[in-house]
Amino acid sequence: MSDPAGAARRLIIAIILLIGVVSWQTAGAQRGATFDTFASQVAPGDLVPGADRFGPTGESPPVAQVFRGDQLVGYAYLNSQYVNADGYSSKPIHVMVGLDTTGTIVGLVLAHHEEPIVLVGISEERVVDYLDGLIGYNPLRAAATGEGPPTVDLVSGATVTVLVMGESVTRSAARVARLLGLDGSGAPAPTTPPAGAGPATARTLDPDAGGISSWQELRDEGAVAHLGLTVGEVNRRFEEAGDPEAARRPERGEPDDPFIDLYVALASHPAIGRSLLGESGYASLQQRLAPGQHAILVAGSGVYSFKGSGYVRGGIFDRIEVIQGAETIRFRDHSHRRVGRVEAEGAPPLTEVDVFIIPEGAEFDPAQPWRLQLLVQRATGALSKAFVSFDLPYAIPDRYTTGGAAPGPAPGQPWAPAGGAAEAGAHAFLEEEDDPLWKRMWQSKIVSIVVLGLMLIALTLIFFFQDLLLKHEKLYDRIRLAYLVVTLCWLGWVAQAQLSVVNVLTFTTALREGFRWSSFLIDPLIFILWCAVAVALIFWGRGAFCGWLCPFGALQELTNRIAKALKVPQLKIPWAVHERLWPIKYIIFLVLFAVALGSLAHAERLAEVEPFKTAIVLRFMREWWFVLFAVALLVAGLFVERFFCRYLCPLGAALAIPGRLRMFDWLKRYRECGNPCMRCFKECPVEAIHPEGHINPNECISCLHCQQLYHNDRKCPVQIKRRLKRERREAARKSIPLSVLPAADEPAPAAGPGQ
Repeated sequence: MSDPAGAARRLIIAIILLIGVVSWQTAGAQRGATFDTFASQVAPGDLVPGADRFGPTGESPPVAQVFRGDQLVGYAYLNSQYVNADGYSSKPIHVMVGLDTTGTIVGLVLAHHEEPIVLVGISEERVVDYLDGLIGYNPLRAAATGEGPPTVDLVSGATVTVLVMGESVTRSAARVARLLGLDGSGAPAPTTPPAGAGPATARTLDPDAGGISSWQELRDEGAVAHLGLTVGEVNRRFEEAGDPEAARRPERGEPDDPFIDLYVALASHPAIGRSLLGESGYASLQQRLAPGQHAILVAGSGVYSFKGSGYVRGGIFDRIEVIQGAETIRFRDHSHRRVGRVEAEGAPPLTEVDVFIIPEGAEFDPAQPWRLQLLVQRATGALSKAFVSFDLPYAIPDRYTTGGAAPGPAPGQPWAPAGGAAEAGAHAFLEEEDDPLWKRMWQSKIVSIVVLGLMLIALTLIFFFQDLLLKHEKLYDRIRLAYLVVTLCWLGWVAQAQLSVVNVLTFTTALREGFRWSSFLIDPLIFILWCAVAVALIFWGRGAFCGWLCPFGALQELTNRIAKALKVPQLKIPWAVHERLWPIKYIIFLVLFAVALGSLAHAERLAEVEPFKTAIVLRFMREWWFVLFAVALLVAGLFVERFFCRYLCPLGAALAIPGRLRMFDWLKRYRECGNPCMRCFKECPVEAIHPEGHINPNECISCLHCQQLYHNDRKCPVQIKRRLKRERREAARKSIPLSVLPAADEPAPAAGPGQ
């Protein structure tokens, strides 16, 4: 006998597995992409103006010549074949780059990426406009004159993504130009150094030079460089940048108040490293360095952090970068270690002390001048930021090198004055952090954590003492209404603690690719909520979150209450239709899970089926199509209470699956429920009660309305019968004459036969 339902389930599972396999294979194929992978998607003139055809792509280097007729007019290549171009998604951002015969960037095409912030929320046109700002830049010419990469406007909300794109384009352009023998002017690069260049080009580090030095000695000789910024200097730089909105939002404090004191040093030189890190710290650093690899120490104090917190999510530090000639080096979390304190005698206590390892493959010469660039950002709106940068030049003193004269600052880069202040500190290099970022985040949100803790305690008391509370219907209704208002307004719109199916997908991806507690501890409210939800799933199933702690769920219920007050007609979905609609959310979740196996970025884009980001996190301040979708779901909820929760919410589906393992059944039922009484079935706001009377825990949101009916002796037939019997007994008792009742001090007469 055929089983249509079973066949349908098998077909859905097969489709989901196919999506996962295809996504996985596509992700692998994109990581190994070459210029030829995307060459058919662009016209030669898009990369080199006036060109009409590509020549064959070479193997070493993998560069395609670009022609106008028979004339060579430039070169084209793919950035990710030369440098690390991984963004937030940990997948490469592929940009096709066109160079003219002088090595100048003349064309750029964003070929492929999987950056979630660009796929959803940030228009790709803004990113393309950013890339266009690099056109006209010649990395070799800029390196020769000390100009460095061009300054272009960053894209608010996608800072890391565009920085990675820009850095990968400029670095790869410099490497390709050198491989092709270009020198920035169109002439072949000289094969021998110019007269007098020998000593300078032979300058190298002397690992045996120097000894243990104090902090002041390192500062005086320039082995530790310093940049001190005040609040007034930062405010003036934003004013000079020409952004009136940024200028209207100055940093708090007096103009002379310190904004940041920033220090930098070459920690991989033995003498400097031992002085700053101590013997054990330097030995630990050496164990992490490959032969010929170097590391720098960056330390700072003040109101501005040179690390920020963005790197915790994406693994990329977006506030600092090292620039040397045409090479721009950005750091990732795996190449960074926090240092408790600087060990040099007389070193001031510093808020942040970190060592960053120069990535393998980067063209970095520690004996030549370089500079650390600090990016300072300022919010100019709910979704926009302005940026300015400051340079901290560094050149290792002559006594730590051999073979050349001490270099001065890079051309056009003045030295920063010595001196500065700093405060606070901790322990030693590579030891367990006693003050990690996640801990500071928890300390900074003590009030919010306490409020959330009180909300969770209140909800626990409501559930444990529900029998007492539900006997007072008006009181319970007011408590629930107040709780939903707090959930929406404070937990959602103020604290931004809206859980999402993306959290589930990120967690499962982390289990596969390398789990780190710090990634999840960085947001204390989200972490606490997930812990509470995990416990609640054991006790009550998904309803504790969906019915009480979900801000968008609260928004749906509150708007539906307003609709009912305005006499908006409520639609009762026929049971036969309803039970065929609620599986949709499970299919959506399984599809998202399958896609996330291959590409978390693609899954995050598809997760926009959740309107949480639009309605709660961004408070409807978003592109019109996202707002229209969220509003449409809320409008549907005016007629069908919690429409989205019932049929479309993938997070609800994700929670319902482990919720089946709950250990307790707190919702009481009578034998008469469903036969003959159908009242709970008819009044359940999300139709989680079957016609035969039992409650489907996968769909229940624990609103406790059925338990109100359970205790109501005016609505529940079982309670009505009990009340009527009780009233008849009381009435009969009152109708018996007092004279036949026994006296208080006399025993009652024994009941006779038949009585």
